[in-house]
Amino acid sequence: MQVSPYLLFNGNCAEALRFYEQVLGGTLTALQTYGESPAREQVAPELHDKVVHACLDLNGMLVMASDNAMGYEKTQGFAVSIGVKSTAEGRRIFDALANGGEVTMPFSETFWSPGFGMVTDRFGTPWMVNSVTPGQGH
Repeated sequence: MQVSPYLLFNGNCAEALRFYEQVLGGTLTALQTYGESPAREQVAPELHDKVVHACLDLNGMLVMASDNAMGYEKTQGFAVSIGVKSTAEGRRIFDALANGGEVTMPFSETFWSPGFGMVTDRFGTPWMVNSVTPGQGH
């Protein structure tokens, strides 16, 4: 079984997934618009350039996403958690996600991690970035 986050955006899914691809080092394996899909005739023409489905492969872990054509609601009640093996990598990712976003917990040492921080990025996605010491777990 694999559990993958499916993120919903308010018209900026393509921009967000390309940003995540750059920051997280993954590969965008799918990005299809409503206009390119069989749903083309069922959605308003102004949605044809919006994303019906996207998939970012992060070395076998998937993040999927789309623009919510049914009416966007602000994300709440969850965060996407990232575990990296070095504090420097955690800091780099955190800083990139924080650029234009809102930091809810600055990246710093905690009792469980040499580097942890929480941020909602400029696209509205909440993240927890956690660097782990080998053998420590998540």
